[in-house]
Amino acid sequence: MAAKLIEKKLYNVPGKLRIGELFFDVPVNYNKPNDGNLRLFARSVRRLAGSFEASKEDKQLPWLVYLQGGPGFGCRPPQENGWIGTALDKGYQVLFLDQRGTGLSSTITASTLALQGNAVKQAEYLKNFRADNIVRDCEAVRRCLTVDYPEDKRKWSIIGQSFGGFCAVSYLSMFPEGLAEAFLCGGLPPLVNEPDSVYARTYQKVEERNKAYYSKFPEDVDRVKRIVKYLKKNDVPCPSGKLTPERFQQLGISFGMHGGIDSVHEIVLRAWNDLEVFSFLTYPTRTAIDGAGGYDNNVIYAILHEAIYCQGQASNWSADRLRSANSRFNIDTDLPEIWFTGEMIYKDMFDSYAELNEIKEAADILATTKDWPALYDEAQLAQNEVPVYAATYIDDMYVHFEHASNTAAKIKGIKQFITNTMYHNALRAKSDEVMQQLFTLRDDTLD
Repeated sequence: MAAKLIEKKLYNVPGKLRIGELFFDVPVNYNKPNDGNLRLFARSVRRLAGSFEASKEDKQLPWLVYLQGGPGFGCRPPQENGWIGTALDKGYQVLFLDQRGTGLSSTITASTLALQGNAVKQAEYLKNFRADNIVRDCEAVRRCLTVDYPEDKRKWSIIGQSFGGFCAVSYLSMFPEGLAEAFLCGGLPPLVNEPDSVYARTYQKVEERNKAYYSKFPEDVDRVKRIVKYLKKNDVPCPSGKLTPERFQQLGISFGMHGGIDSVHEIVLRAWNDLEVFSFLTYPTRTAIDGAGGYDNNVIYAILHEAIYCQGQASNWSADRLRSANSRFNIDTDLPEIWFTGEMIYKDMFDSYAELNEIKEAADILATTKDWPALYDEAQLAQNEVPVYAATYIDDMYVHFEHASNTAAKIKGIKQFITNTMYHNALRAKSDEVMQQLFTLRDDTLD
């Protein structure tokens, strides 16, 4: 089934890019295509041609589709992606597709979910927003955009960052006939049926990053304890809800990024200085802490994050259970250090974020849901014929190297660039290096 193109508008980024703003209609549920549609948004980008209108040949440049990380985040404008120049130089036109429920693609918020009815209906609706249907959307859009292409040129390429790589492996499992090639950046998914085994590994990486943080900034040991004591004693509001010790602990999500340790230190320094000078946290500081979370603007990340690992099993608030079992993550000022957590989602978020609090009941329903369909076909991956090139990071805090390696071993023909000099956001932080390595995998040969 092809998507229906509803609107297309073009504009120029002067001297650089020709960008199209595209809106499509696709089914909410591909198994029940008459039960309502979603509106998808995408931006196309190519080099600015000499004339205002591109020639037919230019219009039919091969497509490279960017699959955003997340889940739950829309795409930034094309010109804000440092790797776009390399892709265009390689002869592609690039499509930035806001995945369903994100960005401008029928955005999921507490208020838009409320349109579906009670919590049970909201949970049923949200089941349609995982990688399997994101991939179906991609195929529907591909069929729409390549309808006038010669039949032998209708396949397209994909590049997946983080969760976008998870989607790419679902794509390889479900619709390999639509793909010319796939590039993955920190996005080889654990081929598991539930999140417990994932978090058992990723908590280990979070422990390593906490040790690295306090090794670099030993003065922050006492600063963090002072901030936590203040948050325990006071009701501290912030734009998205309230600042609790748990909310502060969640700053550790940045530890897995280039520059993440320094960014957490900056917030800790600011908060400690407020308490030293004023004995309370100022609004800019509270806003800085609040902005480091952002789950109120990306509720899919909170409500479906554990479900992205589920195939036929329930998550049952996995991260919460594993945190409780590890006393080092207790928020206890008597411990030698208070450790920060990572990308995990916790039940207390649905109390401290006002937006998430409105969908708390639906979140509980999804956490106990077992009937999640399969996201990957290992038999298909074992006979894969699509060229796959993956950048894999040994010290990735979000996608554990052991899981990534096990998955790579199950994808026939995959080529990997493996490094211990990059972190999870290398596609953004070290764009030129990552893209060079990926295209070297594609263009070079081994004797």
